[in-house]
Amino acid sequence: MRRRRWIVGVWILLTIAGGAAAGRLSDRWFQSFSIPGYSAYEANQRTLHAFGSGEQPPLVAVFTTPGKDVTTVSGISAAVDAGRAKIKGPGRVGSWFDSHSGAYVSKDKHTMFATLYPPGNATFTTQPPIDEVRAALKRAAPPGVEVHLTGRDAIYKSQGADTGPGVLTETLLGGAGALIVLILVFGTLAAVAMPIVVAITSILTTFLCVFALTYLTNVSIIVQFLVALVGLGVAIDYALLVVFRFREELTIQPTTEAALVETMTHAGRSVIVSGSTVAIGLLSMLVIPLPFIRSIGLGGMLIPAVSVLSSITLLPAMLAMLGPRINRLRVMPHKFVDPHPAEAGPWWRWSRIVLRRPGTVFVIGAAIVGLVLIPAFQINPSDAVLKNEPAKGDALAGRDALDKAGLPPGVLLPYDILVEHGATATALQQVATTVAADKDIAAATAPKAWRTGDTGLVEAFGKEDANSRDAKTTISRLQRDVLPKLESNGTTVTLGGVGPEGRDFIKAVYGKFPYVVLFVLILTYLLLMRAFRSLVLPLKAVLLNLVSLGAAYGIVVFIFQQGHGSNLIWGVQATDSIISWIPLMIFAFLYGISMDYEVFMLTRIREEYDETGDTKQAIAHGLARTGKLVTSAAAVLMLAFFSLSTGPGPDIKQFAIGLAAGVIFDATVIRALLVPSTMQLLGRWNWYFPERVARLLRVAPES
Repeated sequence: MRRRRWIVGVWILLTIAGGAAAGRLSDRWFQSFSIPGYSAYEANQRTLHAFGSGEQPPLVAVFTTPGKDVTTVSGISAAVDAGRAKIKGPGRVGSWFDSHSGAYVSKDKHTMFATLYPPGNATFTTQPPIDEVRAALKRAAPPGVEVHLTGRDAIYKSQGADTGPGVLTETLLGGAGALIVLILVFGTLAAVAMPIVVAITSILTTFLCVFALTYLTNVSIIVQFLVALVGLGVAIDYALLVVFRFREELTIQPTTEAALVETMTHAGRSVIVSGSTVAIGLLSMLVIPLPFIRSIGLGGMLIPAVSVLSSITLLPAMLAMLGPRINRLRVMPHKFVDPHPAEAGPWWRWSRIVLRRPGTVFVIGAAIVGLVLIPAFQINPSDAVLKNEPAKGDALAGRDALDKAGLPPGVLLPYDILVEHGATATALQQVATTVAADKDIAAATAPKAWRTGDTGLVEAFGKEDANSRDAKTTISRLQRDVLPKLESNGTTVTLGGVGPEGRDFIKAVYGKFPYVVLFVLILTYLLLMRAFRSLVLPLKAVLLNLVSLGAAYGIVVFIFQQGHGSNLIWGVQATDSIISWIPLMIFAFLYGISMDYEVFMLTRIREEYDETGDTKQAIAHGLARTGKLVTSAAAVLMLAFFSLSTGPGPDIKQFAIGLAAGVIFDATVIRALLVPSTMQLLGRWNWYFPERVARLLRVAPES
């Protein structure tokens, strides 16, 4: 309070610097999916080094000659060359013309395909020249030959996945929704302005910190979406808690200073504890041995750190300047928005219902949770099978032509088998013959041009898409049983390709996932045990948070994996899978965000219990005082995440809807039904805190 002008001035400078830094971040983002130490990823990197391509899936050119043997039609080879010429750099081409392998031709010989591999590493924004290649193929194709260009990237492009509003537009949409909620909550423009100012300052300052972080380590491009939208929601949530309490204290305390001190003593402490739980969830991502995931964890941790800092320095400084004037410039009737006694309002009436019938309320809440959790047990974290991906135009026509010709789904995502230190023509042919004999491989071939020095490649096509559930077994069998038997005299044979690398990613992430969960649960429990001075309350909080996460997974599976409304609302067709990194990211962010509401509620209940010693009264007053706050904060976050769901690509949509659904489910079913009813049923056990534990944690024991 004494240095409020200096504090505001410093934050103004940080905000200006953050705006400048945000504009310079575009060329500093880390865009690579690297999985160091995993077999398929390392094989793809060595393939990239030897042949100039390896990490990206091929574009698949499809040629159909109804009623003719496609291999006898002159001019198709020239068309393939014309398409290849449009892919700048040292790409690879697999076709019948180089290998004379039947792997590229349908059984009736009316259809053939060629695989055109783009050069370079795959990144978040990599886009091969699909339109140029397609146009070149069609121009050079001989008369009477139907030509299409399909493949994973062509299918994705046909969905319009590279279009959508930018980060700024999404943030403005989220901010507009937050503004409406804040007006409904506070009713005065002065009060509404405080959280908005804190959010703008926090977001831009976080970008400044991220900009500095990029000089120390790689930071994933995904962080820009998280800073903008998660930062908006978190900063407004914390500011909302402080402003809410400050306006209440102004009606009780004799001076602005006394009101502010009381506000920060309680609400400020809650903000610090809440921000710590969000940071713990993001810190857990450092357990995952993937650079881009770790960079998201590091960059994401800056969001709650800066939001907490601005909420406990900038916001109280502005409130000290504003004082009672925060209630001026009214735009809503006072009876709807002014602070009221605890024994009034709809949340007070609801608390009385819960406390009279805690068993009934608990059963209703548990039944809703059970229903929503059912789909969560069917979650399939994986990239989608390409036949399930929505497609349009020429990409769809090419996929349909392959299917009609009886060519296997595996041609869209081939396996690349890297042979090193002895890749003679005979050795490569032996690898192709052995791999083709596998029961789940349709064909395998060793194109002549795919040799350099003592290194060569074999291209194999699975009977099923490399992203399918069945392909998991195929990939494991090739890696464990088939390929090792082909190694001799120093020759190494390694499975590569986009599909196996995707399986490596899932193994890397979800093989460590139990450790991530355990890390978060233990740290959160210890933090909350000290904050709530109880052994039971933090255990309940942790368990209910896991339930809330499970519900978020269930909703995402129900919508996007099973397809109930995904196409109608978001234009995303169900693919029987959830994009592989989404469940991890939902856990990392939602765990801490939903714990915010637990902290808001239980801190107030604990405060009431310390004053009265009456559990029932503490629950009633705590719920009455925080019910409006929690639901308003959840509404702000939900609108921010819905804004994020307007972004391009099904991955951003799945992530955003998972967070939005989890937040609103947590604020209603978990906090309004299960938390108060469970606490009423536990009674005195809520406050169990042995003196030995209190001394260990250096807090006062429960009297």
